[in-house]
Amino acid sequence: MLKFVTKAAPKAHTATVVFLHGLGDSGHGWAPIADSLEKHLPHVKFIFPHAPVQPVTLNYGMEMNSWYDIYSLKDRTKQDEKGVLESVDKIKKLLNEEISSGISSDRIVLGGFSQGAAISYTTGLSFESKLAGIVALSGYIPIDKKTMELATEINKSTKIFIGHGTSDTVVDYELGVESAEELKKMSYNVEFNSYEGLDHSSCLQELSDLTRFLTSVIPETK
Repeated sequence: MLKFVTKAAPKAHTATVVFLHGLGDSGHGWAPIADSLEKHLPHVKFIFPHAPVQPVTLNYGMEMNSWYDIYSLKDRTKQDEKGVLESVDKIKKLLNEEISSGISSDRIVLGGFSQGAAISYTTGLSFESKLAGIVALSGYIPIDKKTMELATEINKSTKIFIGHGTSDTVVDYELGVESAEELKKMSYNVEFNSYEGLDHSSCLQELSDLTRFLTSVIPETK
C-alpha cells in the first residue's frame, strides 16, 4: 500500500481531496497547499500519496519517486503502460479505502501535478464509482488509447479542472491543450485554464482558480 501525508479536516470531515505529486517529488511537496485551502474548505481532508521509488529511464536510470517510467518527454510512441496501470490500481485502492471509511465517492476529488496529473486522468476516467471532480495541473493523458478504452460511463459527467502554463518547458502546453480537446470531443465536462508565461509549476492564480473549482464540486454541507 502507498504511504501518504494526510491533512485532517478542521471541521466535520465530509469530503476528501487526493492529490498526486510529480516526478521526483513526494507527498510532502504539495502538502502545504492544504494550509492555504483549508480556510475555504474546512470540511475537506487532504491526502498526498508518495509514489514508489523506481529507476527512471529519462533520468539515466536514477531511482526516484515516480508513478511510472518515462522514456522521453517529446516522443510518446513508447510509454510505460504497465507502470501507469500499476499506479492506477494503487490509487484506486486508496480511493476505495476512503469510500469504505464513510466518504461518498461523489464527495472525493482526485488530482495531481505533471506525472501525478497523468495518473489522475487515467484513474479518474476509469474509476468505477462517481467522483466529484478530476484535477490535472501541467499534465496530459498517458497511454491515451488505453485510458479511453478503460473510461467508465459513470464519470462521463464528472467535472474536470485543467490548468497549464503557456511557457511549460517540461510538459508542453500544446500537449495539455490536446488532452483537453480530446476530452471535449468525447463530451467530457472540461474547464481548461491557461496561465500566461507560467513554466512547469503552479501560481497564485491557478491555486485561486482551483479553490473556486473545489468549493463548487465539494461544497461544505450544512
